[in-house]
Amino acid sequence: MTGLAGETESGLRAWLLKGLQRSDPATSGPHHEEPADHQHRWWQVMCLTGVDYFSTLGYQPGIAALAAGSLSPIATLLLVALTLFGALPTYRAVAGESPHGLGSLSMLERLLPGWRGKLLVLFLLGFVATAFIVTITLSAADATAHILHNPFVPDVFAGWQVPVTLALIAALGGVFLAGFSEAISIAVVLVGVYLVLNVVVLVTAVRHVLAEPALVADWQTALTSQHSSPIAMIAVSLYVMPKLALGLSGFETGVAVMPLVKGDLTQRIRGARRLLTTAALIMSAFLVVSSFATTVLIPAAEFAEGGSANGRALAYLAHEHLGAWFGTAYDLSTIAILWFAGASALAGLLNIVPRYLPRYGMAPDWSRAVRPMVLVFTAISFLITVVFGADVESQGGAYATGVLALILSAAVAVTLSAWTSGRVRVALPFAIITLIFAYATVANITERPDGLVIALLFVVAIVITSLVSRATRSTELRVTRITLDDLARRYVNEASELRLIANEPHARDCKEYVDKAREAWELHRLRTSEGLLFLEVSVPDASEFAGELRVVGEERHGFRILRMESPTIANAIAALLLYLRDETTKTPHVYFHWAAEGNPIGALLRYLVFGGGDIPPLTREVLRQAEPETARRPVVHVG
Repeated sequence: MTGLAGETESGLRAWLLKGLQRSDPATSGPHHEEPADHQHRWWQVMCLTGVDYFSTLGYQPGIAALAAGSLSPIATLLLVALTLFGALPTYRAVAGESPHGLGSLSMLERLLPGWRGKLLVLFLLGFVATAFIVTITLSAADATAHILHNPFVPDVFAGWQVPVTLALIAALGGVFLAGFSEAISIAVVLVGVYLVLNVVVLVTAVRHVLAEPALVADWQTALTSQHSSPIAMIAVSLYVMPKLALGLSGFETGVAVMPLVKGDLTQRIRGARRLLTTAALIMSAFLVVSSFATTVLIPAAEFAEGGSANGRALAYLAHEHLGAWFGTAYDLSTIAILWFAGASALAGLLNIVPRYLPRYGMAPDWSRAVRPMVLVFTAISFLITVVFGADVESQGGAYATGVLALILSAAVAVTLSAWTSGRVRVALPFAIITLIFAYATVANITERPDGLVIALLFVVAIVITSLVSRATRSTELRVTRITLDDLARRYVNEASELRLIANEPHARDCKEYVDKAREAWELHRLRTSEGLLFLEVSVPDASEFAGELRVVGEERHGFRILRMESPTIANAIAALLLYLRDETTKTPHVYFHWAAEGNPIGALLRYLVFGGGDIPPLTREVLRQAEPETARRPVVHVG
């Protein structure tokens, strides 16, 4: 029985970790390219983004009506203006500066090097997780609303909002566990059918409005009776507009899928910009017409919780004016695209984790496998669904917070990029856009702080998990490749024995090397005539986790020196010793002197944060973990 249990556990582990991608910056990271046969025309990729962006039509008009009432069309017009003159120019600029699909986060990472940039990325990843997770839960909840409000569904299922939503999320996770392929082909069909059906619904609704001018007159009367002047209408619309931010979703996804756009780098940027512009124009037209039609044709009471238009305003019009059968077809199309919007969000999450956290050493090994992460994200989605009771409107604040935070970070990144490159005339308009999105973000958080709470919970979870992972992985070799220049290789080949003296470079004058050679004699009885090699490691950026090690040979004041740069000193020395052992078949020896006594906790923190610390024992520990056979392990001497 024990053996059978072990085999079962091994089989389950193998299934979960199938397709695990090892950390290799040469094949995964900021410059990872999709194979040519996985690339598609820009309009096809737009549909993949569109299942997230266009699917908001399923709930956006209803949320706008609840937030703005009779002002919904005016508030939506302001949102469309912000889309076309704020978000769209921002992400067109992001597409030009981050064509490999890493988006605005990579721009901020470049602008703020070192730990500042990485900690900022970890913070923003919390908002990314908020936006994408709530996309899954909100879309599934709205799909459930379309199912339960369909006239052909028995009333006995009326209170099943949470169970049905959980079932949809579980089905979504099941698809990814089984394997997710041909996503773009599915997205093209779903988006095409959904947009065509929406055109039919909105054309019918507009014709109905034109046939009954009294409906428009009633709406105008409600406007003037509730608001004293056009200025007051605009002011109130600006106040409630942050609640409509769900209509801005999809831009970050639009740049994340850039590697899927067919063509070279220039063609990819051009295609991504066409993608973003076309999607924004289509969505803007639908938002304007749908907000007007739903506000004029649907009684306000139907938008409230329990009403027939709650979370499904356009579906209400489809059933009301085109009959139950067409309405059901519309419901099915809406359910499919809302469910697949969750697939787009989940795919985005599965894309982001291996592109950022493993590069920082801030993700456990299994996070590069799809199936364990699917289970994690599905479990989190379950929790969010239960907490919010699968209610569409109550999740709007959290969703808007995530979306607005991402767009704000993109606007800040574009502004800083233009400013630091001396393009002041370009930076100023984006600075204004940044201020507008800052207002929208702060207003949304002030009005509905639950979104910020959820985002901060994600931030705390990501930061703690990342730092713990970085600490536990700190003694890995963390070197992807080692190269020696011609002089360094000659020094190594000419040495009868590989004896390397670790030296912390300071003035690098004659006195420093003479004193170090005297110390080697006094501590280890090593003579300069024995062909000693000085080994020097400098740390340009300790926040990096892994990278290529380039060893440069140099002769200085009569001494032979091997120089290299690395995020950590101990790991670099250990990796070089193992490399020299394999290349020369000689056993390398490295010689240290004990550092001044100090707090071991402080030494550990210096190692984790600054790449230094107590180098001799750390080097030995890295070697011990990398080479379990003592006889083959390079030798560390400490005097």
